Amino acid sequence: MADNDTGRRGTAGGVLGAATVAMGLIAGVFYIFACAVMPALARSDDRVYVEVMRNINDVIQNPVFFLGFLGALLLTAVSAWHLRAAQGLRWWVWTALGAYALAFLVTVAVNIPLNNDLAKAGDPATAREHFENAWVTWNVVRAVLSTLALACLARALVLYGRSRRVSLPA
Repeated sequence: MADNDTGRRGTAGGVLGAATVAMGLIAGVFYIFACAVMPALARSDDRVYVEVMRNINDVIQNPVFFLGFLGALLLTAVSAWHLRAAQGLRWWVWTALGAYALAFLVTVAVNIPLNNDLAKAGDPATAREHFENAWVTWNVVRAVLSTLALACLARALVLYGRSRRVSLPA
């Protein structure tokens, strides 16, 4: 194997690993909202529910979150490009990219507009009624899609590691 090929394979593995970590972080965010944050908020009265969700929507817009949220998409796309010729890996990475692209689209097309509507709403009871069921449902969709993407990336990472062991000189 030429030195240039070794460098490219190392880069591909690094990007795949980074994509997997970023995806795990984002899948975890959507998961924790689905199984803890939203059920806990469901116990609150309308005013508290709306106030806390507005606060969450404000503070989640930070560089650390955006690094993971956008990084999961970009790193998975770069990984898909790097591994486009890798027969046993590419379908796992492309499936991960497709699943997370759908989760990303749901976020942009549904959850963010709901967040924006909630920020502008007046009456807490009306705001909650418009927001809660739709947001929770679509968040579960995001959680499932990003978890699927994570599983696919993890599988690709395992296969990548196996292919490296087979092709390394003894």
